[in-house]
Amino acid sequence: MKMKRREVITLLGGAAAAWPALANAQQTAKPPTIGYLGPNSRLLDGQRLSAFVQRLRELGWIEDRTITIEYRWADGRNEHLADIAADFVRRKVDVIVTSATPPTVAAKQATSVIPIVFAAVGDPVGSGVVKSLARPGGNATGLSLQATDAVGKRLQLLGEVITGLRRLAIMANSGNPSAALEMREAEATARTLGLEGVTSEIRRSEDIAPAFDAIKGRVEALYVCNDPLATTNRVRISTLASAARLPTMFIAREYVEAGGLMSYGANFQDLYRRTAEFVDKILRGTKPDDIPVEQPTKFDLIVNLTTAKAFGLEIPPTLLARADEVIE
Repeated sequence: MKMKRREVITLLGGAAAAWPALANAQQTAKPPTIGYLGPNSRLLDGQRLSAFVQRLRELGWIEDRTITIEYRWADGRNEHLADIAADFVRRKVDVIVTSATPPTVAAKQATSVIPIVFAAVGDPVGSGVVKSLARPGGNATGLSLQATDAVGKRLQLLGEVITGLRRLAIMANSGNPSAALEMREAEATARTLGLEGVTSEIRRSEDIAPAFDAIKGRVEALYVCNDPLATTNRVRISTLASAARLPTMFIAREYVEAGGLMSYGANFQDLYRRTAEFVDKILRGTKPDDIPVEQPTKFDLIVNLTTAKAFGLEIPPTLLARADEVIE
């Protein structure tokens, strides 16, 4: 079909008039917003978030240009989580990113519509965050920390350092479902290893010092279950453990940097990088229920030689050779 010259000019003129409007619409379109619900502090999560933001950039999401990230911090106080999650829902963020079980549960209670991606939940199925790893169900998916699965490995490492270990204290924030599961797993594993396990439950920062008073002189080592309360108070816990002469096993390097003896667990920076890939998929249209929960692939063993020397402990050369990092 042929067009008359006047019709062509009219058509091109209309298209030319529409192009600036389309370009302006693209430029003024609000970029997607991520709400980060941090269980700890900005200082603690800094390196982890840098890995997250860098991976987003590699995937084409540049902070303050093609994507906006709103950061909120609970500083280890679970009572703040519900208000932060509710604020993200009011702001209608596109994705909520969390780490640890309490923030993830708070986000799920605040919304069943906004997608939630968790960077590290101790036991997503056991704590009820997802229905299964393969089919999470609902609006949340992310990465498992496998906190309970690695309990046996941590106790084995502790036994390699402390010859003749018999009595072990297990400290946990029983208000955190994942920490409670890890505590029960540690109790059961201790029994199979012939250890006497003494549980020590904390729920607030104010509970930590009395907890140490209760176990001092009763045990030979301490196992601390992972939790934002413990992470936020890692310096206090390590100081009290040192004063009580209790070699302590943790899950993450931040505890060992604060003076703890050892940690063994998933590499958090790797988990946060992979979290960015989950967010990328969701922003491009994939539903959370269609993204299986993934497991850690990189685990780190960190040893603090300075702390070991202060306790008069000699770390076996075979264990040092397996360590990913030795702090001196």
